[in-house]
Amino acid sequence: MRERTIASHFARAALGGARRSGYDYSGLLQQLGISPELLEEPRARIAPEQFTRLLQGLWAALDDEFLGFGPTVSRPGSFAMMCHALIHCRNLDKALHRGLLFYSLFPDGPRLTISREGEMIRLSLDDSQFRDPDHFLTESQLMVWHRLGSWLIGQRILLEQATFSYARPEHGAEYDLLFSCPLEFAARQSSLVFHSRYLDRPLLQDERTLKHFLQRSPADLLARPDDGNSLSSRLRRLLSRDSSRWPDLEAVAAHLNISPQTLRRHLREEGTSFQGLKDQLRRDIAIYHLSRSDLSLQQIAEQLGFSEPSAFHRAFKKWTGLTPGAYRAQEN
Repeated sequence: MRERTIASHFARAALGGARRSGYDYSGLLQQLGISPELLEEPRARIAPEQFTRLLQGLWAALDDEFLGFGPTVSRPGSFAMMCHALIHCRNLDKALHRGLLFYSLFPDGPRLTISREGEMIRLSLDDSQFRDPDHFLTESQLMVWHRLGSWLIGQRILLEQATFSYARPEHGAEYDLLFSCPLEFAARQSSLVFHSRYLDRPLLQDERTLKHFLQRSPADLLARPDDGNSLSSRLRRLLSRDSSRWPDLEAVAAHLNISPQTLRRHLREEGTSFQGLKDQLRRDIAIYHLSRSDLSLQQIAEQLGFSEPSAFHRAFKKWTGLTPGAYRAQEN
């Protein structure tokens, strides 16, 4: 499956702490095959695998799992030790409380708290002391705890709401991909809200599965976006089953047993459109093949349903700011 690509913004944001500390990361980018020119293009995207390796490289170079954004340093291995501390807990409730207790032992570490609001649970993050102008550490902390919890119980924890202590950022359109739930910006605190029923779920993981999980985590938790259960996410999964035959909106609406008008309205409420979803999927499939050199530009164009390579060139430049040839040249 061709995975969702990562907006270049997140790579630039991840590099912010390294840049502030004076670390020259040009060698790391070269090693990963990420060109500085690609990162400076606002519409550009990178593959999840590249983003995973970028985060791992930065953690090792900076000796800090918080990448210089936190009020204190988190030495590499801290996340792994926290996971070992909670893996034998009876249920998710115990695991989350033990994990948060682990980080509370570090002076000036990020403060996370769990509170109950009726049938809902709010996981709150105090990000007031972060040196994080792009909000990378806030996003990362919330995503890691949500996805770690989901992994521990073997099912996705459906989020009811995500709130953020800052105004909607320029890359706010990516937040549906990151959190897949109703969002509130300029809130009193940054937090995630989910149903309390998940807290009683037993942990389905053990030391054996944890060893495999930690080989690439928490980087993989950040690099592999959570599709969620929104209509746009369901449509994307439906469309990705066969990229050589793209159903029209009427066919998709019939498949979902709703009217085309209702489908358009729901997508509009989620801030997207049917054509926009198809373009995003085409973009990600194109980047998948361009980064692997397994197909010619004409073959990629044909697979994406373009009758002429020139039409593919124009569309790809509109999506990413680069032509397919220029993108492949920078990737290889």
